[in-house]
Amino acid sequence: MGQGSSNPQLYPGDIVEFPRNKYFSHFGIYYGERDGVSYVAHFTCRDSDSKILLFGRALKSAVKLEPIDIVGKKYKVNNYLDDKHPARDFYTIVKPEIDEAMGKIITYDILFHNSEHQATLFRYGVKKSEQVSCLRVNPLRHSSL
Repeated sequence: MGQGSSNPQLYPGDIVEFPRNKYFSHFGIYYGERDGVSYVAHFTCRDSDSKILLFGRALKSAVKLEPIDIVGKKYKVNNYLDDKHPARDFYTIVKPEIDEAMGKIITYDILFHNSEHQATLFRYGVKKSEQVSCLRVNPLRHSSL
């Protein structure tokens, strides 16, 4: 699973992790290609009316479909729950859920509904965030989350 110029092979439904700093990453779901451009669906409060998170929440957030290089130049596949939960079928379950979620307002919450929660919810039908688990164990190390 490479990063940078040696990006990994992506398959629709893969969880894509975009490292942001030493402790925090952004997550999305690989959606596939259109006209030779790879797209990722990700949960973000970027470009919303709620640019400043208040108490770890942004009230106007959404799932967006963007070219993978816009979301981040470095990324890796991180299907870390595959050994615990079966991945749901992308074309019959995940893609329709992504398509339905786009454009809807969803509350972003660092502890209870962040981009990692959304990605695992799409892939496995289970909300999980390893970053939040680490934050709860050692809250001072993750002040940027």
